[in-house]
Formats: sequence, C-alpha cells, structure tokens
Amino acid sequence: MKPTLFILAAGMGSRYGGLKQIDGLGPNGETIMDYSVYDALRAGFGKVVFVIRKDFEADFRRVVLSKYEGKVPCEVCFQSIDKVPSGCTYTPERTKPWGTNHAVLMGKDLIKEPFAVINADDYYGRESFRILADFLNSVADKQNRYCMVGYRVCNTLSENGSVSRGVCRTDDEGHLTGVVERTNIVRKADGNVYFKDENDQDVLLEEHAPVSMNMWGFTPEYFTYVEEGFKTFLHEHGQEMKSEFYIPTLVNDLIVAGKATCKVLDTPSKWFGVTYSEDRPQVVAKFASLAEDGTYPSPLF
Repeated sequence: MKPTLFILAAGMGSRYGGLKQIDGLGPNGETIMDYSVYDALRAGFGKVVFVIRKDFEADFRRVVLSKYEGKVPCEVCFQSIDKVPSGCTYTPERTKPWGTNHAVLMGKDLIKEPFAVINADDYYGRESFRILADFLNSVADKQNRYCMVGYRVCNTLSENGSVSRGVCRTDDEGHLTGVVERTNIVRKADGNVYFKDENDQDVLLEEHAPVSMNMWGFTPEYFTYVEEGFKTFLHEHGQEMKSEFYIPTLVNDLIVAGKATCKVLDTPSKWFGVTYSEDRPQVVAKFASLAEDGTYPSPLF
C-alpha cells in the first residue's frame, strides 16, 4: 500500500494578496504544489488528497487537478468553520479557520493508509519526499509511529531578512521531545546564524539545528486523536475568535502522554516558499533555475 500525500491548500492567503495555492510560479505556470506532487510521485506516493475551501473549488479543479488526470489518483475535501464534531459549539462571530490540525481532520474519510501532510505553498525538495516515503513505508503495519522532516535551519533562511522557526529538541534516538519557537533568525556578517532571546540578545544557533516546516508523516489512527483533540480544543477555545488547533500541539500532547513517538528525519533539501507578494519574483527565479539545470522537466506534467 503506497502512502498518500495530503496537501493543506485551504489557506486564505491574506498576506500574499491572493490565492497563492494556484499561482503559477514555474516556467510553464506550475504551482508550488505541482512540484510537491511531482517529487512525491517520484518518491513512491500513490495518491494525493487536497483540502481546500469550497468557494474556490471550480478554479482549483481547472488550474490544478486537470493536469493530474491519468497521472495520479486525486481527491478533494473541504475545510470550513462549521465542520465540527457533533455536539460541539463555537462562537457564531468566528471567521478565522480552525488551523492546520482541523484541516487534517477533513481527510479522515478519504485516507486509510500512512500519509504525509504538507503545506501547499512550501517547496520541500525531492530528497525530503524520498526520506518521508521511506519512513511511511517502514511503519505501514504499525501504529503511533509518526515523523517530522527536520530541515537544517541554514537551509530555511530568507534572503529578505529574519525568520521565525520552531527549533526541534530530540532525544538520543532522534525522537522529537519538544519544539521551541525562535524569532529573528538571521545569518550575520560574521557568517554565523543567530536568533534573538527574550532579552533581545543575539544567540548563536547551530547551522544544522533541525526546524519544523510543517512536513509530517502519520499512520491513519492519527485521525482519531485529531477528532478527540479537536473536541477538547473547542470545549476550551470554541468561543474565542482567533485560537487555532495546530499539528505540533497535538503531537506534543501525544508524546508527553506516551501514546506516540515522532522521529525527526534529517533532510539536506533546501526549503523556500511564498508568504508575501514580495517573495514571488525570487521563487519564480528559483524554479526557472531548477528547470534550466535539469532538476525538473519543463513542463512538469
């Protein structure tokens, strides 16, 4: 049974100024998702599931899904604020989505095999998908054995200024024990990478320190944990306007409770993505370069 790629593509894109999920950034109008799908298929994934918003389904099917016909099985599910477990309530004034783990929950009826979760607007690199596929294949007959691809912080820096990253802590066996959010991470003139501590002082950060870029691997029972965790979240935060149910929060709870482990997988791949509209020209240039040097065919599909 081949693993499934689950792509979170329901984001609003408010900072980007448009639907970056379907923005053509490659030499032939390829989206970032197209590169993820291409790399995942090459790594041995067998199906792709997208979670999107219902209001842009028509454009999504026209721009994205049409190019995969006959190449890979694809399914779509929808994230909306009103999709909550029976008996749960929330403030009717809420307009903000419930977060990444709520998006994951939308796939529970479509995914019955080990699966990867990624963002639609991040480029992860071919090696990351190969490493992730190998892990998911190794746990195909197991439960509660999860993973996260840990990017070397030096491969996630921005050319436009500082970034914030979740720096991972691991035990001697490489299992995740915690994630610490670090802000103002930047490479300085001396060639080293630093972050700012709570006193606004520069602290040296090791080049290969693993950071989370929201690339996860799970087995199907994770959906049960998500559903139960979301019920608890709504009980505690359902009347709030902006609180979100994040993947790392639940994974950490499962680790602390001894219910699951999460292996941090090292990758040499370089990450890049689009958060702001100003990021677009650099991403376009990178995809053009990857086509020119033969890393990817042009067009992809």
